[in-house]
Amino acid sequence: MNLERLLRKNIISLSAYSSARDEFKEVNEAFVFIDANENPNNNGYNRYPDPQQTAVKQKLAELRDLEINQILLGNGSDEVLDLIFRAFCEPNNDNIITLPPTYGMYSVLANLNAVEIREVLLSTEFQPKVNSILEQQDQRSKLLFLCTPNNPTANSFDNDLIESLLRSFNGIVVIDEAYIDFSINESWLSRLNEFPNLIVTQTFSKAFGLAGIRLGICYASKEIIAVLNKIKPPYNINQLTQNVALEKLERITNVKEEVNSIINERQTLISQLETIPLFVKIYPSDANFLLVQVDDANLRYRQLISKGIVVRNRTNQPLCHNCLRLTIGTPEENQKLITFLNQLS
Repeated sequence: MNLERLLRKNIISLSAYSSARDEFKEVNEAFVFIDANENPNNNGYNRYPDPQQTAVKQKLAELRDLEINQILLGNGSDEVLDLIFRAFCEPNNDNIITLPPTYGMYSVLANLNAVEIREVLLSTEFQPKVNSILEQQDQRSKLLFLCTPNNPTANSFDNDLIESLLRSFNGIVVIDEAYIDFSINESWLSRLNEFPNLIVTQTFSKAFGLAGIRLGICYASKEIIAVLNKIKPPYNINQLTQNVALEKLERITNVKEEVNSIINERQTLISQLETIPLFVKIYPSDANFLLVQVDDANLRYRQLISKGIVVRNRTNQPLCHNCLRLTIGTPEENQKLITFLNQLS
């Protein structure tokens, strides 16, 4: 892959901002740090955080069996995605390809960055239509977004279809794995080094249960990560976020236990929903949520809200007519949902 062909020309020649902590990285309590215009009074957070989040990345590298220079952290996955747009997509010139129904921020960020959006609907089985996707690409197609497991459909894409796109798409393939920990499928991180045009994004928001700290992860070749590092804000991940992430990574066994609990509760919820007549279809799920088709999504949504149960109405999304999206809650929350739904039926 010719990376320079895909990058914006101004990004190739851009010189990154060099912060005080970029220029002097050694941490030594005996040193006097008067280089960064910080408040000298120690309160635990008076110093700027590590701009490269080295400790967090080291833990992630060990967990995912990758090199630290293959990882970039963002203020949520949305910042990671925005950096990818800024690196590769020339405003008012380039285009991206998305596969509705899918995560809405791809289109929001495309519009924000003045990038054309080319949409290719998923099949009725919610799978990528490879030939249709490849027919849509041209020399200005820079990014293809594959959300797998997909939001809002909850299913994983077929690996053979993904591999075909990785080998045939002329630009960067971004695989969004926000929900991968709830899937039986292996992450594409295991093949990251095989495809130089592959970017994999993950998050601390779902399996790690840390949506409130806003921490997204980008995995790619060291060449792509070097470019993204060049354009990211110097201190984009604050010290509080880094501390909480490290604490969670030290307790990875607990994370896996929580994930298994959610998966078990997902199956229990499916079994109970299948007995309720108003449900037309319950789609297979590899995520921490279900996409369900009901008899009247707008009506059922209003009825649930009236009882203080908030779900997501997806009926206006392509291929999702009369569909609701239900996140797997606690056993108590799920039972409250089932009890009310049984009253409706």
